[in-house]
Amino acid sequence: MASKTTTILLGIALVATAACSKKRPEVLPPPPGEAPAAPIGNDGMGDGTVRPGSAEDFKRSVTSDTVNFGLDMYDIDGTARGILDTQADWLQRYPNVRITIEGHCDERGTREYNLALGDRRANSAKNYLVSRGIAASRITTISYGKERPAALGSDEGSYAQNRRAVTVVIG
Repeated sequence: MASKTTTILLGIALVATAACSKKRPEVLPPPPGEAPAAPIGNDGMGDGTVRPGSAEDFKRSVTSDTVNFGLDMYDIDGTARGILDTQADWLQRYPNVRITIEGHCDERGTREYNLALGDRRANSAKNYLVSRGIAASRITTISYGKERPAALGSDEGSYAQNRRAVTVVIG
């Protein structure tokens, strides 16, 4: 009788534990970099000029908002340093601007592996900017793993474009 009760309790515990597992959301939220078109006066001055310190100013002033990485890598190479140096210079001119660095991966690998790798890529870029004098409190990071590819396709060219960290000005 005790064995049967124990078996039933273990079965109930197993079912309860399985019911609590986290499920993937059906629809992902829109990426932070894809905001609706800004009204005149937000980034634009109404006469075709760009407001200094705005997201549009950032994109026009830096070499790129994107740093690319090699396969399964998250180290900052010479090309990435050059891009991040221009971002650091811009961020030093506008000390009240906050940014988010998004980490991305190509489609190969598991979801969990790619989320972790995207996180390492975003934090690698963040740590470089912090080493250049940008306050860590101004920088947030997020990993999208393989969920938001920049290029669709299953070839090396597409993979290379998707292995990246993207800097997004949030205000």
